[in-house]
Amino acid sequence: MPRGRVVEVHSADGTRIHTEVFGPEDGRPIVLAHGITCAIRVWANQIVDLAKDYRVIAYDHRGHGRSGVPPLRGRRSNYGLDFLAADLDAVLAATLAPGERAVIAGHSMGGIAISSWSRRYPHRVRQCADAVALINTTTGDLLRNVDFLPVPPAFVGGRVRAAGLVLKRMGAAPLLPGSIQQSRRFVAALAVGRHADPAIADFVFDLFVQTPPAGRGGWARVLVDSVGERHLSLQNLTVPTLVIGSRDDRLLPVGSSRRIAADVPNLASFVELSGGHCGILERPDEVNGLLRQLFESTAQERRISS
Repeated sequence: MPRGRVVEVHSADGTRIHTEVFGPEDGRPIVLAHGITCAIRVWANQIVDLAKDYRVIAYDHRGHGRSGVPPLRGRRSNYGLDFLAADLDAVLAATLAPGERAVIAGHSMGGIAISSWSRRYPHRVRQCADAVALINTTTGDLLRNVDFLPVPPAFVGGRVRAAGLVLKRMGAAPLLPGSIQQSRRFVAALAVGRHADPAIADFVFDLFVQTPPAGRGGWARVLVDSVGERHLSLQNLTVPTLVIGSRDDRLLPVGSSRRIAADVPNLASFVELSGGHCGILERPDEVNGLLRQLFESTAQERRISS
């Protein structure tokens, strides 16, 4: 990755959101929001490619990477969908010039951040976004659709509750020497496709390990409680929307992406990739090409409008 230019960003509650900008200062902007237990560098393939032509803005979610880590304080902690939305909005406010609009792309929890932002700040969608890309993400039924340890339909409810408890506890727990190998296998099984390069699984687990337990636990609880069994509305996401799913995604199976494609008000295109949950790592050239197409389609719309 090239060296980024750090921008000072603080969210509404004062939490520092580490943000970096890559590429030409006068380039059209694209904002990248990563998934849970990841960091800016999970977008390395996109940053290297897109920063040749565009201004790439990437940030670490609170509790991740080099951003601030609010402590876990029971039910009233500074983690939640409203904080996820506010952090994205703070990044946009700090990095976009007045009247400037970006393509905003989110992978996994980053896609949930975009959906939450459109719900909380509907007036900002047209102000700040030319288009959005929702990659390997969901709007709800997070646990019901996980393709892991299938059970008969009568036992699905029990599996959902058990999976929620496992994710919350595993997210908040520090990694102990005896649990590392088991955790590595679990993370790889959910996050990476069966036929992916093993180096990708190692990289994803390295990001998981480097995410503070408070951040992992805070966001695991939010996702289980907020989108575990109910869906976020997409009615305010009125700009052109690219939806990308992966056919071998075990964490957020492709059916989640198909539902988003059916629900968004302004679908630009829907693409199903081969591979697992980390499409940005497993199929980077295809993802980069689709993001470039999205850029060019919005540029063409601007020319037509002008």
